[in-house]
Amino acid sequence: MLRWRDLHPYNPVHVVRIPAALDAERLRACIAERLEAWGLSGLAVDCERWRFRYDGGSAAVALRVVPAASDPRAALAREVEREFNTPFDRGNPVNPFRFFALDEGGAFGCAVAYDHFVASGDSIVRLLTAIACAYLGRDLPPWRPLERYPPTYRSVAWRHPLWLVRAALGLPSLIASTRRAHRPRYGEVENPYNSFAYVRLGQSQLDALLTTGKAWRVTFNDLLMASLLQALSPLAPERRAARRRRELAIASIVNIRGDFDAGAADALAPFLAAFRVGHEVPDGIGLERLARDVHAASARVRRGHRYLQSILALGLAALMWPFLDARRRHGFYAKHHPAAAGITSLNVGALWQEAGAATAGLDYLRAVPTGPLCPVVFAVTTVPDAVHVGIAFRTAAWSASQAAALVAGFVGAVASLPAEAAR
Repeated sequence: MLRWRDLHPYNPVHVVRIPAALDAERLRACIAERLEAWGLSGLAVDCERWRFRYDGGSAAVALRVVPAASDPRAALAREVEREFNTPFDRGNPVNPFRFFALDEGGAFGCAVAYDHFVASGDSIVRLLTAIACAYLGRDLPPWRPLERYPPTYRSVAWRHPLWLVRAALGLPSLIASTRRAHRPRYGEVENPYNSFAYVRLGQSQLDALLTTGKAWRVTFNDLLMASLLQALSPLAPERRAARRRRELAIASIVNIRGDFDAGAADALAPFLAAFRVGHEVPDGIGLERLARDVHAASARVRRGHRYLQSILALGLAALMWPFLDARRRHGFYAKHHPAAAGITSLNVGALWQEAGAATAGLDYLRAVPTGPLCPVVFAVTTVPDAVHVGIAFRTAAWSASQAAALVAGFVGAVASLPAEAAR
């Protein structure tokens, strides 16, 4: 992530909607109190030696208040896009969190943009939820403070050496699959600017996803990936005439905290890997068949822990990185590990079950930038009564109208599920 952010800011944004009027000073105090209580201030980073530490002390809370005016959705998209593309200060100590409040009058969104190398999405959910509960005067969720110094990825090698051996032996098949994948087109690969769109799927659509997944014996994430493949297919017609690169590939992010020892359970830092699924998506294929194909591929990955191949591949890329100039770094992943899109899912509702009634009335949205790996990322966030989908897309590869067509195709695929499942 430090290499990626040298190319461009890599800042996810999370928003918790709080059902109360905004008091900016009170919110600022709640943010500072939580950061200081968990020791998340005074961050010093030594990029030369790949080290960091938290010195603690008073939290420097950067909080902007943004009026939502008559269109909260447009205001939110504008602010998320701004945060996507604004770098964090590189001085020491550094504040890796930027907060803003989207004032809607009787309610507001408390949002944080964070430097992704510092934190994982599920950790930020815990942080923002605790801030929201403190603001509302409710009991804090029964979570332990976030651990600032997590185990490293080396611990996976010690705990699961055979997993890594199998992952390494599977690298040739991974390389072969990348040679079948369609390469998205970039007008200017060195332009990593991210734009943002957003859609909310309501209770009926959430129920349809859950019911259909159970009926088809596929996972929630499998259904999302299949829906995204189906939406992508008509927007990449040129691959039909290709001799070799005819598959659409989607990268799915995996949280692998469970593969580490107990010290990773409450860690602030990310424990992420990824896997990719490729499919030609032939004309006329039904969503059920596509979802079952995706499930077969993803089940093989999880059963064999092949997502660890992504860690090994990043390690190999790191060996080549010093020998690449800036332009080649920007285009490295797009050329050698092409993916049409990425997807990252997080069930916030499951995390909130641990907090009980303290989270009543809250809502939650995530937005995750693309990085150099793929031109569009769908950040899917499930809350008890809805699914929020934040879509980041690189303007060098996608125009606003193309992104809108992709979102419409994805929503249409999800909307078709009740009818598909009834057949």
